[in-house]
Amino acid sequence: MPELPEVEVTRLGLLPVQGARIREVTIRHHGLRWPIPADLPQHLQGQRVLQLTRRAKYILIDIGEMSDTGVPTRKGVLLLHLGMSGRLCLLERYFPHEKHDHVDIAFEDGRVIRLRDPRRFGAVLWLEQEPSQHPLLNSLGPEPLDDAFDGNYLHQQLKSRNAAIKPTIMDAHIVVGVGNIYASESLFRARIHPETPSRQLTLPQCQLLVAEIKATLHAALAAGGSSLRDFFGADGNPGYFQQTYYVYGRTGLPCLVCGQLINTIRLGQRSTFYCATCQPRAFV
Repeated sequence: MPELPEVEVTRLGLLPVQGARIREVTIRHHGLRWPIPADLPQHLQGQRVLQLTRRAKYILIDIGEMSDTGVPTRKGVLLLHLGMSGRLCLLERYFPHEKHDHVDIAFEDGRVIRLRDPRRFGAVLWLEQEPSQHPLLNSLGPEPLDDAFDGNYLHQQLKSRNAAIKPTIMDAHIVVGVGNIYASESLFRARIHPETPSRQLTLPQCQLLVAEIKATLHAALAAGGSSLRDFFGADGNPGYFQQTYYVYGRTGLPCLVCGQLINTIRLGQRSTFYCATCQPRAFV
């Protein structure tokens, strides 16, 4: 599943259409995770892309028009989610669609944003209310790269939680966008065992963990994200952060720091990778 760095890389790849006018919208399959609104084309056709932003793993596209004075007037927001295997491509011109190409947004200059989603767990929704009030977004925690996410905040959130730290930092109500890959990698970098009860982390440990989450995500962004199965950026290029993993997916291989073989356990129904030497079990 694409995680926060992959979604942000996708958003950045779509920025060239900011300001462009939408000529036509084609929906070939309405049945994604939630049905695509049947009236979506009439909301989008003839409108401009005013701005592309991101909240957690959702891409938000402001749709509207520019006034004569250059002030944008937003008509609504197109909310996009890549689901398990979705991909947004920015094509320089129309190409014949393939089996899993469900939505095309074509622009007056000939470019096309195309959603490809083999497993159809993605989302294409139209919002007319303030996006932060939508049920999918209104209970989300802070962005991991924002200043609001710091050691003091995390320590306060963990004080009453006995759950293991790995699934806890993957909880979007606490902090968004720290998925399975980057949780494993960040905990390794912070030298924290993934099964450590959350409430046992000290303030210095929380400060270190936050710093390593930010550093891991920044490194992933710089590498264009991780391409494991389906992810490619909007320009068709893969990411290469997977080439620098310390623990994720490296079961039975030697730790790049100490040489100990990497272990795998299941936490929160997800595979979790760690080094028993670099991340010692320091709890009962």
